[in-house]
Amino acid sequence: MSFELLRELCATPAAPGREDQFRQIVRRELEPIADEITQDAVGNLFAVRKGKSKSARKIMVAAHMDEIALMVRHINKDGFVYFSPLGGFDPRTLVAQRVKVHGRKTLDGCIGIKATHFTTPEDRKKVTPLPDLFIDLGLPADEVAELVRVGDPITLERELIPMGNFYCGKTLDDRVGVYTMIEAFKRMEQSDDDIYAVATVQEEVGVRGARAAAFGLDPDVGLALDITIAADTPGIEEQNHCVGMDKGVGIKVFDSWSISHPQLVDFLRELAEEHSVRYQMEVLPAGGTDAGGMFASRAGIPVGTLSIPCRYTHSVVESVHRDDVERCIELTRLFMQHSGRFRLQS
Repeated sequence: MSFELLRELCATPAAPGREDQFRQIVRRELEPIADEITQDAVGNLFAVRKGKSKSARKIMVAAHMDEIALMVRHINKDGFVYFSPLGGFDPRTLVAQRVKVHGRKTLDGCIGIKATHFTTPEDRKKVTPLPDLFIDLGLPADEVAELVRVGDPITLERELIPMGNFYCGKTLDDRVGVYTMIEAFKRMEQSDDDIYAVATVQEEVGVRGARAAAFGLDPDVGLALDITIAADTPGIEEQNHCVGMDKGVGIKVFDSWSISHPQLVDFLRELAEEHSVRYQMEVLPAGGTDAGGMFASRAGIPVGTLSIPCRYTHSVVESVHRDDVERCIELTRLFMQHSGRFRLQS
């Protein structure tokens, strides 16, 4: 694995709808090995390796570029910035975090709240709601007004680090999925099918990019790469863990956005068992992936998702096990390379 590439992906900002800087890195990595690389009007990036069969189908493997982020909604008279969420933030994770405000230039800031000395014991037991949080840029109000405008994106600030057997940091959702897609695309041998590695936009605000990408590409099969919830932590009963760390790549059966095609699920299981790739079955009660967007495009296509188990999702300490990442890369590579073996049976 290339930790440096994964760290670069995690560090590069890509708020929903503002994926330009991140897309340049994905293009840099995929262009040397792709037969063709294109971009659509909304910013989805398509890299294809052509198949060797005369009847090659289009196989879409998707991972999203955007991260949960914030957007400036108001600047008060003293220069404090109030924000709206772009994606599913838990307000418990935001207090006292550092941020980057991407205005006329990128500014460092921190999310503040009322000083504890001026709160009551009852106040300190409550979670501060998102609308009451604000960002302090450490600048006078007139300078903030000059550099920041309503609608500017804001991303959280935290470096990816190795932590024991984990990688820990922000935006592993879904930078580790993009990383998996890049690595599998590089490692695969030629398939019978045309394999499209698609880096999508705006997943965190409703899988919008995947819908547009699948409509334009009109693929025959779709596979999403994303993280999933590893709730194997204290306070969560075993039956609610969803998946566990270091127990293998997740083969998704169900989430609230899509039901994986059972024949595709079986094919992924067969590949994993045939090549001794450790895996686990995943049922996610809430949340979804780009598979939901692909599934509903045009007349619909069979879709599935391969998942990397992740603790502390949608926080700045998202954590994945390095062996689970490698397992996901390998099963994705096998799927890309052997996609021609998968045929829907009526």
